[in-house]
Amino acid sequence: MLGNFSYHNPTKLYFGEDALTFLAEELDQYGPTVQLIYGGGSIKKSGLYDEIVAILRSCGKTIVEDGGVMPNPTADKLRQGAKIARENKVDLLLAVGGGSCCDYAKAVSVSAYCGEDPWDKYFLRFEEPTCKIIPVGCVLTMAGTGSEMNGGAVISNHEEKLKIGHVFGDDVMPKFSILNPRYTMTLPKRQMVAGIYDIFNHICEQYFSGTDDNTSDYIAEALMKSVVASSRVAIRAPEDYEARSNIMWTATWALNTLIACGKTTDWMVHMLGQAVGAYTDQTHGMTLSAVSLPYYRHILPYGLPKFKRFATEVWQISPLGKTDEQIALEGLAALEGWMRELGVATSISELGATEEMLDGIADATFILDGGYKVLTKEEVKEILRESL
Repeated sequence: MLGNFSYHNPTKLYFGEDALTFLAEELDQYGPTVQLIYGGGSIKKSGLYDEIVAILRSCGKTIVEDGGVMPNPTADKLRQGAKIARENKVDLLLAVGGGSCCDYAKAVSVSAYCGEDPWDKYFLRFEEPTCKIIPVGCVLTMAGTGSEMNGGAVISNHEEKLKIGHVFGDDVMPKFSILNPRYTMTLPKRQMVAGIYDIFNHICEQYFSGTDDNTSDYIAEALMKSVVASSRVAIRAPEDYEARSNIMWTATWALNTLIACGKTTDWMVHMLGQAVGAYTDQTHGMTLSAVSLPYYRHILPYGLPKFKRFATEVWQISPLGKTDEQIALEGLAALEGWMRELGVATSISELGATEEMLDGIADATFILDGGYKVLTKEEVKEILRESL
């Protein structure tokens, strides 16, 4: 295992069917005003909203409502949320929902008092916060992003046709997160499978980098096998608690920075997918699935030993009588087969992308250098064209 790193994760997790009972204990550590952040109202239909409000009131909290967080939170919504937090002098941002709500809450936490336009400061200039940061807590209702235990926040700007993530430091990470797998069972199948692919791709983005014998890769392989096995159960039986709990727990460990230790990490599938999302406003996991296979086929020759290992260790492809390339390609074929089992998008045209959009999507794609091949802009366009 090569390289030097430090690891620290300050988020406290409560996991299981009784996890919400610990919310009152956490609330006691914060001041009287809580900004309650949620999405389109599904938590009201499920009854979770009423449960949360009852706990907040029993703890003597003043509730400031901030609903309507969209699946791809926008810069305009961020500005509105920051204004709400600042004007009400909130003491805690409590996100109740999926990764978008958690991302949005973290973005609000650094934006309320920053004194500048947060889109420009954090998502175009990638500056770090120097202002007061409002603490964040999460009650998770969808497994996928890992946002409940990391410092990432992804924000979209429809006017500029950009979707950009910023990974903030420890001070922005949620102070606590509550994970009850039963909350995920109300999701439509499309959202469930999009979240499952998001989990898998988070692992891949870290796995497909580096050439050393790295403990992080062994952990990643186990996580990938777990999510594949549990996904197959969840598709057949969406209310299977064990499967849903394994998926939720894997999602957290896929992106809480643990398996990035000692890795350069890739993240180009995310860069491509986010650019597609900026043009189509489609579900994040689906934009990732739509570009993954063309990207992996493109970089396979440059990271052949790892793709061979992926095939044999994750998908149990037999190596007998085959070249390394044949083994690696069989691994990607197995990945594609599983993706079709899930029912995720395998082309960007399914998501509304057109040939006419390709130049703009390519221009909106950030090129990173942590993987096996640093792409040129022409290669980005080629991969996008193959993704249509």
